[in-house]
Amino acid sequence: MENLLRPLIVVGGSVVLTLVIGWATDFLLRKADERHHDTPLWGLLRRGRIPYQLVLLAALLRGSYDEAQLLESRREGIGQTLTLVLIGSTAWLVIRIAAAIVETSYSRYASARAHRDPARVRRVRTQVTLIMRVVSAIVGVVAAASMLLTFPAFRAAGASLLASAGILGIVAGVAAQSTLSNMFAGFQIAFGDMVRIGDTVVVDGEWGTVEEITLTFLTVRTWDERRITMPVSYFTSKPFENWSRGTPQMTGTVFWHVDHTAPVEAMREKLRDILRECPAWDGRAYDLSVTDTTPNTMQVRALVTAKDADDIWTARVTVREQMLRWLSEEHPYALPRVNTADAIVPPSWNGHRPSPDGVPNQQRRFHGSARPER
Repeated sequence: MENLLRPLIVVGGSVVLTLVIGWATDFLLRKADERHHDTPLWGLLRRGRIPYQLVLLAALLRGSYDEAQLLESRREGIGQTLTLVLIGSTAWLVIRIAAAIVETSYSRYASARAHRDPARVRRVRTQVTLIMRVVSAIVGVVAAASMLLTFPAFRAAGASLLASAGILGIVAGVAAQSTLSNMFAGFQIAFGDMVRIGDTVVVDGEWGTVEEITLTFLTVRTWDERRITMPVSYFTSKPFENWSRGTPQMTGTVFWHVDHTAPVEAMREKLRDILRECPAWDGRAYDLSVTDTTPNTMQVRALVTAKDADDIWTARVTVREQMLRWLSEEHPYALPRVNTADAIVPPSWNGHRPSPDGVPNQQRRFHGSARPER
């Protein structure tokens, strides 16, 4: 009877004690989170409840397993398994705690500077993300190495591994040259302030927003919801456009090709009226000028300003659409046309070539039709 009760008491007591301690800790963290609304630390620490309970359970079972006298023939294997679970859950818990601390620090910084310096906040966000990935990788490597060292065979091979570490390091460095270059490029991006999470960039002719940055790759979300994944070394070796660098304010252009008789001054006044009704315009500046001419049309360019890349796109399409609608309704003659009538002969022309219908060319008037150019 004692041989049956002892394992139940040891194992069951460990499980019950783990659940009680885990519930009590979570209760205290929840109360602290309700009391301190200004910091998200306590709420974030609650995410570590599962690894915390695993650490408690593995530690209790590892310490009391000898007293249970359960499966004596499998003692070494079970002890080894509990040790591995203890190491893995401890690493998991350390990562969750580090993430909670880092996220809390970033939240306080972002709440204080979000309106004054959004570019700086995005830079810190990029650095925090990469730092957490590095911390997770370091903790994972240390945990894996600790697990391997629990096996006697690996401890015996430790000396030979250390002796050959130099050669292996050289071979690994040559084999993983591109990976290492991407890794160092990731650190350069994080702390060199070249590109940040949330920046609007143009790479290989694609316009989008930086969505994710890791140590080896970077993801750009395009305007049509596609994701472009690129190695971070691209951004340290090739030129690219960063529309969010410095200040996010931008100046955009809108072009029209209109007839030479188009009312430019009226178009300038209409542009002002359109922008006054456009929420995307930041009110800084606007302009409308004739920038080029061709034998059939002239090119008119409008300049508009906005606070960021999203608003400049909205302002441009709004101005383009409403100006074309206004021209077609109020000044249809200003749209590009293709003349289909015979040309008017200048009065100074002395020739007397008869026309096909018998009317002298000097007396002919412009009677052709005109249609908008498509």
